[in-house]
Order: sequence, then C-alpha cells, then structure tokens
Amino acid sequence: MSEQVLLTTEFSGLKLFKRGKVRDVYDLDDKLLVVSTDRISCFDVVLPSGIPHKGRVLTGLSIFWFDYLKGIIPNHLITSDVNDYPQEVKKYKKDLAGRSMLVKKTKPFAVECVVRGYLSGSGWKEYQKNSSVCGIKLSEGLVESSKLPQALFTPSTKADAGHDQNVEEGYVEGLLGGSVAQKLKDTSVAIYSKAADYALEKGIIIADTKFEFGAYNEEVILIDEVLTPDSSRFWPRDKYRPGAAQPSFDKQFVRDYLETLEWDKTPPAPKLPAEIIKKTSQKYLQAYRELTGKELKI
Repeated sequence: MSEQVLLTTEFSGLKLFKRGKVRDVYDLDDKLLVVSTDRISCFDVVLPSGIPHKGRVLTGLSIFWFDYLKGIIPNHLITSDVNDYPQEVKKYKKDLAGRSMLVKKTKPFAVECVVRGYLSGSGWKEYQKNSSVCGIKLSEGLVESSKLPQALFTPSTKADAGHDQNVEEGYVEGLLGGSVAQKLKDTSVAIYSKAADYALEKGIIIADTKFEFGAYNEEVILIDEVLTPDSSRFWPRDKYRPGAAQPSFDKQFVRDYLETLEWDKTPPAPKLPAEIIKKTSQKYLQAYRELTGKELKI
C-alpha cells in the first residue's frame, strides 16, 4: 500500500474558492472544481496525519452514489474525467485524477440533512437524556445502536467553524420555508432508505448519514459528497450487536483512538501512529470495495 498522501493543493492560476476540512474547492466561474485531499478531521479539528487513498475513496463512492440515486434527485456532478476538464485545469492531472469532480455551482442550503436509521452518536446521547432525538419522541427501552422503527430526519446547523448543532424540523422551516424544508426531508429519507437497502445486501449497515443540497436553476439538487465513510456510519452487518458501539468502516475508528489520549480536542491535534493510519486506510478501501464491488484503482 502506497503511503503517499495529498494534504493540500496549491494550483497556480486557479482561484481557491474554499479550503474545507477535507476538500479544496476552486472557482471556475459557473462551475467548481472539488478536490478531495487525504486530510482527516475528528471533533472538528484537522489532524496533521493524512490517510492514504482517502480522497480517492470519498470521490469514488460519491460518484457511485450520485449515479445510483439519480432517479430520486439530480445532483451537481458534471464529470470526474480530468480529460474533460477545462484546459487550464488539465495540467494538474496527476494530483486531480481519481480525487476530483467538476460540479455545478449552486446556492447551498445552510443545513445538514441528517438521517438516522439506528441510534448512535449524538442521537444516542440525546436519547439517554430525554428519550428523544431532535425533538422526536422515541419509545422507552432503546439501547445504543438500536435499529429505529423508521428512518428519522434529524437536521443540524451547518457551521463554518466549530460544531454543528442538532435542530428540530421547525428550524429548517423557519430558515428555508415550508415547501423547501419538506422537500429536503422527504428526499433525504428517500435516498437514505434506497441506499441503506442496497448496502445491507452488500453486508453493510448504514447507521446514519448526512446530505447537503443546493439550489440550481430554481431546482433542489444533491451536492457535496454522498454516503462516504466521512459523512456516514458504516457497520459490518455480520458483526451487528445492539447494546454497544459497533465496529465500523469509517472514521469512528480514529475517533475511538483519539478518545484514549489526553487530548482536549482543540488544535493542535496529535499525530496518528502508523498502525492507526494504515488500518484506517484499509477500512476506507474496504468500504469502497464492499459497496461498489470493485477494487479502487490506486
């Protein structure tokens, strides 16, 4: 396994639109160039260690899901073939191949559309306090990792810095209006349900995930990344045992390691040991392989 990682990009002649926790986004007038680096963030802090092949896994899985879900909602992907990129971008082909997408420029909605099929993470913490998640009352007696009676739409704020905060549906309605809020809810649950059914057949439980949407020509479309190990909890179906945290194919593995350290979850973050980096990379590659049925070209 190659240990080379891409932690940041500096493309001379291209206008940097935004450098996120994982993605570097460049402005190409009416389009955006989205580059998934090998950076990894936990607890809203970018770690100094990169994860080999992570950016390619995120890009490859997003492209797979965009195609699989296009019957439910259109998306922002134009192409991921560098040969079809604008001429001024092609010269960076070596860094872009396999880890970039040329996408439509949209007006993003300022909300994270989280869907939960199982009780985990912040949802589990809230349930322990008041038997509800984002204001949705749940029955008594559920345990950590319980399968929920139905998939729940539990939105959160989309913070540029710091933590996203869980909110109730009324917050989204007040922010975007009733019709758009209903569209985001219905679409989020529909695409989660279709993807979760597919993944289960492949041996993976999608416990929860988050989607982002934007407006393009007055139409709501799916944007950002979709159903990756960064935005979702992937659990191996054959090891699922409710009542505790589950083994996973996502960055929860890194979070669990960091929880063992005396680190206050503020920058600077500690470096990851080589073994943790290697195992995390293997988990990301396995998630890609299990879900797509293909080996990632690396």
